[in-house]
Amino acid sequence: MGRVLIIGAGGVGTVVAHKVAQNADVFTDIMLASRTKSKCDAIAKAIGGNRIKTAQVDADNVDELVALFNDFKPEIVINVALPYQDLTIMDACLIAGVNYLDTANYEPKDEAHFEYSWQWAYQDKFKEAGLTAILGCGFDPGVSGVYTAYAAKHHFDEIHYLDIVDCNAGDHHKAFATNFNPEINIREVTQKGKYYENGEWVITEPHQIHKPLNYPNIGPKESYVIYHEELESLVKNYPTLKRARFWMTFGQEYLTHLRVIQNIGMARIDEIDYNGQKIVPIQFLKAVLPNPGDLGENYTGETSIGCRIRGIKDGKERTYYVYNNCSHEAAYKETGAQGVSYTTGVPAMIGAMMFLKGEWKNPGVNNVEDFNPDPFMEQLNKQGLPWVEVFDGDLEL
Repeated sequence: MGRVLIIGAGGVGTVVAHKVAQNADVFTDIMLASRTKSKCDAIAKAIGGNRIKTAQVDADNVDELVALFNDFKPEIVINVALPYQDLTIMDACLIAGVNYLDTANYEPKDEAHFEYSWQWAYQDKFKEAGLTAILGCGFDPGVSGVYTAYAAKHHFDEIHYLDIVDCNAGDHHKAFATNFNPEINIREVTQKGKYYENGEWVITEPHQIHKPLNYPNIGPKESYVIYHEELESLVKNYPTLKRARFWMTFGQEYLTHLRVIQNIGMARIDEIDYNGQKIVPIQFLKAVLPNPGDLGENYTGETSIGCRIRGIKDGKERTYYVYNNCSHEAAYKETGAQGVSYTTGVPAMIGAMMFLKGEWKNPGVNNVEDFNPDPFMEQLNKQGLPWVEVFDGDLEL
């Protein structure tokens, strides 16, 4: 029996639910829960076949979560709710004796800051409870870590330089929209840049370092160094790294909108008083921007995400580039969600599959690169995210 409970009914939750339902040999009982049950019901109806049960739950409320876990008795929870809710869901898993998986690390609601320390602090609790927690099992973080682990296992004796490159060359035909939760997205991309070099973290101004990079089937796109959480675990787990960076593409129109949003105070995460009512500007902005889950229908183009790696094998320097390109149109046709949701949701399902198959079981708190990458890489090819390898090419970095 493979009982799984998915928390979150946005674009990523939609993809996870579809992919879990497609793999009935592994996931025998499925529940989808969110603050708004009607969203879960709509997803379950679209999938059909009465495969998915639905429930209402407030993921900020540990007691509600525990009651739901005790009622449904899942073996693993796939958390694709908000990063603010990681710790309450982990607390509920410990109380109810349920294994845990997420796609993004915890960040406090009142501070635009994310790091693994809060979740790594749960290591002893999960270990003593005999429960496995799998952190950051989307694409980046997630597949980016699995790609790195696969490269380290099969192609390198030492990895020296790692550049994770994330390009969305899609067009949603909106003046401005974010590809996932606007509140999280805007907080993430407006932070200062940060990368790892020679044993130290180097801080930069937002979008200070940038250059055009060529992406397969897409061509050159201006790419910007931003901070991304998997760098924190990867430099810890691969101590031979001399430098690790994360690059993301942004169009000029997107950056202009972002700059205006910041300049007029709409990116603020603190409360302001409006006509005697407390509102958070970025939460109000989220309410008026297009819903990322609704972008898929007219989305054209594709994403390209991968790892560009340089290091040593058998005493010789070598380069290695492993990547996936994902079509927004194909993702929408299969799941009703756009490619950014698809590239996050499919790996989350595969991670839960790895756990239920016994491939990825280790009591305690784990990042994806702590596990054997091979069965996960095999499933990426089968589940809609095939990967391509380029040996000894020009990394451009």
